[in-house]
Amino acid sequence: MTGCKKHFLVLALGLVVSCMLYSQEKRLEKANENFDRYAFVDARKIYLQVAEKGYESPELFKKLADSYYFNAQLEAAVPWYEKLINKNPDEVDSEYLFRYSQCLKSIGQYEKADTVMEKFNALTGNDQRAQFFMNTRDYLKFIEMQSGKFNLSKLDINSKFSDYAPSFNNRGQLVFASSRGNRTGISKTIHEWNEMPFLDLFSSNILEANGVLEAPKKIKGRINTKFHESSTVFSKDGQTVYFTRNNYTKKRLGSNAAGTILLKMYRATLKDNKWTDIEELPFNSDEYSVAHPALTLDGKKLYFASDMADSKGLSDIYVVNINEDGTFGVPKNLGDKINTEGRETFPYISDSGRLYFASDGHVGLGGLDVFVAVSENANEFSVPYNVGKPINSKEDDFTFVLNEATKIGYFASNRNGGKGNDDIYSFKQIGELITECRQYVKGVITDAVTKEVIPNTEVILMDDANNELQRIKSDQNGKYSFNLKCATNYIVRATKDDYKPTEVILTTHNVLEHEHNLTLQLSKGGLAEKEVKPGDDLAKLLELEIIYFDLDKSFIRPDAEVELQKIIAALKQYPQLKIDVRSHTDSRAGDDYNLLLSQRRAKSTIQYIIEKGNIDKSRITGRGYGESSLVNKCENNVPCSESEHQLNRRSEFISIK
Repeated sequence: MTGCKKHFLVLALGLVVSCMLYSQEKRLEKANENFDRYAFVDARKIYLQVAEKGYESPELFKKLADSYYFNAQLEAAVPWYEKLINKNPDEVDSEYLFRYSQCLKSIGQYEKADTVMEKFNALTGNDQRAQFFMNTRDYLKFIEMQSGKFNLSKLDINSKFSDYAPSFNNRGQLVFASSRGNRTGISKTIHEWNEMPFLDLFSSNILEANGVLEAPKKIKGRINTKFHESSTVFSKDGQTVYFTRNNYTKKRLGSNAAGTILLKMYRATLKDNKWTDIEELPFNSDEYSVAHPALTLDGKKLYFASDMADSKGLSDIYVVNINEDGTFGVPKNLGDKINTEGRETFPYISDSGRLYFASDGHVGLGGLDVFVAVSENANEFSVPYNVGKPINSKEDDFTFVLNEATKIGYFASNRNGGKGNDDIYSFKQIGELITECRQYVKGVITDAVTKEVIPNTEVILMDDANNELQRIKSDQNGKYSFNLKCATNYIVRATKDDYKPTEVILTTHNVLEHEHNLTLQLSKGGLAEKEVKPGDDLAKLLELEIIYFDLDKSFIRPDAEVELQKIIAALKQYPQLKIDVRSHTDSRAGDDYNLLLSQRRAKSTIQYIIEKGNIDKSRITGRGYGESSLVNKCENNVPCSESEHQLNRRSEFISIK
């Protein structure tokens, strides 16, 4: 009997647990329905209730974290991404690692965020966001260098709701989007995404040179509807506006195949002080969003954000030509320099042609950061540069606009300390941004034997064509430094009386603000203290490494370039010096072939000295000697190692005057 009771109790408990699980699963189905139609707040309420009952699953953690992440509540997402990753470390999709890293930045845990990004890089391999991170591991140092270029001010026009997407019109006004509702205080329909009222467009007079704004008024005309309107841009004459709206045309609401209402761009014309003749842009679609327009000063190019078919990430930035008759060309993706697998959005083109945009795919402080890219030609921009603090923060920072004449601008952020969900801030630019990839080389000149510093040493920076770029003297502590461009070949040469000159070839990469440390060691000697007689080999007098060639090749190897630069330095230092270049081969291959090969080697050596060193060709003679002057036993049919044969593939530099 006791056994039966025990069995009945276990069975009853099993039924209770089963019913509880079934109940939770039914509730999760409802939450997932809300989540899939972007009703994140409603979905989250159910997820949290289920989690409080002790229910756990990877899917629950994902949805809970994402419901915060996609509403820009990054701090609140941290514990749920943490649960997901800690409980399923080997099964987590890499995208959740990226989101987790972004959220960790929002609470200032940059070291931990970087560790997560390293794992993200290991899993993805070729993800653009991972590559940008790995190439800018010192991004916090760069952001600090970039920071402090703007003074920020809070604005009284912000509401307790969401205010963002500022733009300038030609009337001295700032136009922006706000969910504050209409002037009667009655808000429009609440949006399920974040339980905020839908957005309308407002304008506010710019009152003072420091960017203070007058109380805003809703824009007149048929632009504002009961759905979202946001992110405007105006033509130079103020007669045309491009703006973003939900898919709502001619009082008909459109959706994609899944029933989701996306974003479209529209164009309107100003008539009798009201916006009318509203039309969709032809490259809109029900199946993807097109949003956030930006115009060039001449009005010939329109930039925007979209997730259309060829987009790389959640949203990419595109450009389209506007023809003289108002029609449009074919939208073009801005490519991998600008777009990543993340979000690139809210473009703005300044009057000078700079592209400002918001991104979470490029490396920043957390959430969306503002970046700037400089126009390199008619169709391309430079790599983007983070504009630094205080524009950027640990939260979302976006919709940056700047009047380059007054240096006054505006942007939006959901950072702490604002009035509402998103607030607009004004700023004054007080410093120039770093907008080119720069690197530095610093070092000390020392004696190769004693290791003592050598002050007042002449240090020369040259390009790879041996053109002098800059010449300085090391200071009393033997220190020197040069500013460099990224991804460029340089030669750094040091010369000092009573010492042999030394040269080092330096190639920079694309890491922003990287510092190369290069100590240059000088050895006593050189031609100054030696009597150079005809027949002397400069390579021996200067104690150069032998100029070697690869098997069956005549091109100048990189290691040979370093030594040839020393020959060039000696020829420049002693204008009366003339040399004869003698090139040799090993014994392999036939005698006639080796003679021709050595002549090619002599020719390429002479050509390098003349072209790279800008040395008069009358000072250099030379020819090839084939295998006639071997330096060891490695004659025909004599077994030798590769290193022994290498000793014979060489060039000599014999003084003839």
